[in-house]
Amino acid sequence: MRIARATRRHVPAIADLMAASPLLKRYRVTRAGASRSLADAVRARDLLLVAMDDGAAAGFAWLIVSRALDHSAYLRLLLVDRRHQSQGLGAALMSRAERDVRALGARHLVLLVTRTNRRARSFYERHGYARVGDLPGFARAGIDESLYVKSWRRR
Repeated sequence: MRIARATRRHVPAIADLMAASPLLKRYRVTRAGASRSLADAVRARDLLLVAMDDGAAAGFAWLIVSRALDHSAYLRLLLVDRRHQSQGLGAALMSRAERDVRALGARHLVLLVTRTNRRARSFYERHGYARVGDLPGFARAGIDESLYVKSWRRR
């Protein structure tokens, strides 16, 4: 499976993946809403990485690079289809995402994880991310998030 930068043509496949996610259902994500958000991301030139498997999105990463907060990038979403979990795809997407945002000048990568999502928290901690703290109700009322960060030395 190859990871590539997503384009407008990938939006329907990624939106399908988002709409099928049990986690994103908690955030009331629909296929139509995901399509609109992804189209906006493509127009804004956010970094979207996608792994395709027979025309379907097996996983993707959505990152926003900024000069704010000492040149931080924000991982808005990392999502792997259930059929492809525990096969290294999430790690491959993270590795590619980190490499790409560093090449764009990011010194840090920050992300939010639903506090009750132990599997995701463990995944990010294994990949060198440090938990900074919790943000109760930050993204959605009634859902608490944990803030994680990974920093790299300046070149």
